Amino acid sequence: MKKDTIPVCREGVPFIGTLVFWAVLTAILGMKWWAVGFGLLASFTLYFFRDPERVTPVEDDFVCAPADGRVIRVEEVKEGPFCQGSRVRLSIFMTIFNCHVNRSPVSGTVEGVRYQKGQFWPADHRKSFGQNEQNGLVIHTECGKIVEVVQVAGLIARRIVCWVEKGDELTKGQRIGLIRFGSRVDVYLPSDSHIHVKIGDRVRAGETIIARL
Repeated sequence: MKKDTIPVCREGVPFIGTLVFWAVLTAILGMKWWAVGFGLLASFTLYFFRDPERVTPVEDDFVCAPADGRVIRVEEVKEGPFCQGSRVRLSIFMTIFNCHVNRSPVSGTVEGVRYQKGQFWPADHRKSFGQNEQNGLVIHTECGKIVEVVQVAGLIARRIVCWVEKGDELTKGQRIGLIRFGSRVDVYLPSDSHIHVKIGDRVRAGETIIARL
């Protein structure tokens, strides 16, 4: 059963701690409105860095959403960022109000990790698909398929965090990283995959089934 607690990413602790410190200090100094402001910022930062537990489907051929957010693209492309040949690209856009912890959409072995510096176009802008700063993973699934996951920075997001390395064994729904303050995650699937979502759908990382291999 899913836990009813909402833990916080360790990357958020310094931000939350700093804001709480200033909220307490300004309150002690009698700076009421400053204290309220810092308190609200601390509360929002705590909310942003939330890291809830998720219930992940166990079927091997199901692909789960790697991020919370809205599906903004489902399209066939000539090749993925790592693999040649026709692929299906599924893009999920995250606002600052979505949980930003990213999860592995499948179980398998990380065959490659590649970080690419770039621009910071809005994550739903067409130029962001080829020019924005990003971090990509190649995952060889247990059923012999290749799935690519790309974390893409956006206009506000300037920090991509990846917690996995080449050679790591991932379990579907396992936490793989996060992107701070609004961004996008792309999944590149084999062209014969059966897509279960459409543009405009809302998905939850580690829970929503987005495709079947």
